Formats: sequence, structure tokens, C-alpha cells
Amino acid sequence: MRIRIVDAFTDRPFAGNPAGVLLLDAFPDDDRLQKVAMEVNHAETAFAHRLPEDGEADWALRWFTPVAEVAMCGHATLATAHVLATTGAHRGPVRFATRSGVLIATPREDGSITLDFPTAPLTEVGVPDGVAEALGAAPRTAFDTGPNVGDLLVELADEKTVRGLTPDHKALAAYSSRGIIATACAEDPSRGYDFVSRCFFPNVGIDEDPVTGSAHTALAPYWSARLGSAELTGLQASPRSGRVRTELRDDRTLLSGRAVTVIEGDLLA
Repeated sequence: MRIRIVDAFTDRPFAGNPAGVLLLDAFPDDDRLQKVAMEVNHAETAFAHRLPEDGEADWALRWFTPVAEVAMCGHATLATAHVLATTGAHRGPVRFATRSGVLIATPREDGSITLDFPTAPLTEVGVPDGVAEALGAAPRTAFDTGPNVGDLLVELADEKTVRGLTPDHKALAAYSSRGIIATACAEDPSRGYDFVSRCFFPNVGIDEDPVTGSAHTALAPYWSARLGSAELTGLQASPRSGRVRTELRDDRTLLSGRAVTVIEGDLLA
């Protein structure tokens, strides 16, 4: 198997969110996919294979963390589309058949890629008891993000609070199926972003995800409603950091960013 490591939602290496990408002839059994993802040991590893022509999708795509398969992953989808485009394996927009339906990735002339994902349905919930203690800050509001994303979205007081979080990751695992999205409005929008976020996913083996495309399908409708704009830019303020451009289109959210291949080699086992 040819394997590549791609940094997604960044235009430079060693930033953004790294993902493993493997283009296959067919999917092997799930146990082997999980073991490869565990060996890669990044937030997600994407596995894709070409589908027959004239179907509803061009490639089948699955995503695995080191410990589990997930229903949706933005950065590994961006990484896969980047590999297809840069290797010539697929030209133009690519339709991926996934557990979240058909997702479309479109390469742009400026070198970025736009993903067309379902918008997460947000349901306001009471802030659960213990979240403030586990997170290390008191949320203003809390929202369930639906089955595809599977997180609890919480707004905090300000950008400084989000950046300064040092949560109890084990304690956070009790509050959603995947984890917690912590967000706040940008302190200074002139810096080129409208809101900040950090994502903690202890239930899928990721203490902090560097840049999370799927989370932005919830962040986009949340902040678009508050800031009065369908087009925004989010900064995920992890140590690696990365930016995601979002455009809300009712039940769909467009996520745009760049990617860089940093490692390429053969999986020998």
C-alpha cells in the first residue's frame, strides 16, 4: 500500500491537521484498516478506492482514528482530495461515498479545495453539570451537534479563555459521543478570522484535534446566526493551528482550505 501523510487546512508543512491517506483497489477487512490507522497514529487515516463509473460517487471513503471508525472527517477528506488532485488519480470535483452520504470536494484555481458537507443540526441544551470543571471554564451556552458530528458545542466568554484551556480530557468523555467543541468570537477580526475554536475528542482517542473540518459544520451555522454573515473564517487555536473558510448554504456547509503532502512511502506489513 502506498501511504501519504498530508497536513490539511494549512499552506505549510508541520501545521494544520495531519492525516494518513491510502488509495486502495478495495477495502480490506475492518481489523486491518484499524491496525493501519493505529500504526499511522494521527487523528484520522483515510482509506479510499475508486468506484465503477456512472454511479452516484467516484470514490468510496472511510476514516479511522487510532481507536475507532468515525462517521465524518473534514481534514482527512481534504487530504484525500489533495492526494487525488496532485497525483492525477482524479481530475476536477470528486464525489466521495461515505457514512455521511455523498460528499463533494472541488479543487480551486488558487490551490485550495472546497468540501461540500451536511450542516450539523444544532439543538440547544442545558450546560451539563460538571462540564465547567472538566473544561476549566464556564460555558455561556451548550448545543448538541447531531449524530454526524457527535459533539457538545459550548461558547466561552472570549478568545483568551479558549486559548488558555487545559481541560481534564478523561472527565470530558462523559458529555458526548465524540467530545467537546469550545468556541468564542474573535477578539480582533482584522487578524483574518471571525471566531476561534478548540476541539477535544477523548472518546475517539484524540485529546485535542489540531484542525477539525467536521466541527466547522456546526461552528458555521452557530456563528453565522450570531455574526449575520453566511461566509466566515474560523481559526482552530490548537498548538499546530489552522484556518477553515466556511460558507453556510442552508442544509449544506462549504469548508475550504489548503493541504500539503509531507511524507510519502510504502506500507510494507
